[in-house]
Amino acid sequence: MAVTLADVARRSGTSTAVVSYVMNNGPRPVAPATRERVLAAAAELGYRPNRIARALRAGTTGVVGLVLADASNPYFAALARSIERALDRRDTLMMTGNAGYRPDRQQHLVERFLAAQVDGLVVVSADGGGDVAAEAVEAGVRSVYVHHRPVPGKAPLVSADNDAAVRAAVEHLRGHGHRRIAFLSGPHDAGPVAERRDAWHRLVSSAGLEPLLLRCDYSRDAAARLTAELIAGGTMPGALIAATDEQAIGVLAAASAAGLAVPARLALISCDGTPDSAYTAPALSVTEQPLDDMAERAVALLLDREPPNASLPAARLVPRRSCGCDA
Repeated sequence: MAVTLADVARRSGTSTAVVSYVMNNGPRPVAPATRERVLAAAAELGYRPNRIARALRAGTTGVVGLVLADASNPYFAALARSIERALDRRDTLMMTGNAGYRPDRQQHLVERFLAAQVDGLVVVSADGGGDVAAEAVEAGVRSVYVHHRPVPGKAPLVSADNDAAVRAAVEHLRGHGHRRIAFLSGPHDAGPVAERRDAWHRLVSSAGLEPLLLRCDYSRDAAARLTAELIAGGTMPGALIAATDEQAIGVLAAASAAGLAVPARLALISCDGTPDSAYTAPALSVTEQPLDDMAERAVALLLDREPPNASLPAARLVPRRSCGCDA
């Protein structure tokens, strides 16, 4: 049978009310010695608080739902870990749903989370999904978008300063002497990728450089196939900024297969900065997205009811071998 508060109270020689105060961190204080005795008794008996019962009493579940665009993408996986850590610091459990880039799946997950009566909703949205958080907002469930918000979107957005990130990448490549800096975008642009593309176009145009825009799906395979075609046709640019790490890794693979030297023949910088980027060959130069900062701001907005800092969190340029640096 399950161990109860009464069992812990008997073992520790206290009342069930005192055990409840210890397990719920209040509402009344408990003397340190008594608290230790209760915790020791709970550990001996293997007591685990009943989250559902506590939720019924408090009118809150202690659970936040995360709708993730695609769990197989290392960038989204790393972002999910940062969000989970930020929630854990507030003793809040995260329930994750993987949308697999499917708008209908995103909507389904939102409906399931609302049915589970989550305390809040974090949406890392895929393109083309519409305002999937609208139903939650209308139901009074606090919601926040992270990384990307569809237009129009009712919930607030927490994202990085993509303009500053691309500016750092362009200036760095120009510092290496490059005059033709291409940008590899997606099949259609929205949210962060559109911001990165627009910043690149504005910067290279204002510097009198030729803007060469390339497009492919957000996958290693698509980027590798595009790179192979460009190399075979003799039209591969000397410097490239990739919108995502997944694309950049595909570019590196195709360049290696074709014997195209990186960075001697192709200097490459990516705009995500996932953990995988440090272990490519050569190591990938990136503008590292501030995932921990973004996650902390999103959770503070969701649970602490605090408005996020007015300034956008900045991405950090991490130069490595792929752009021509020795790091």
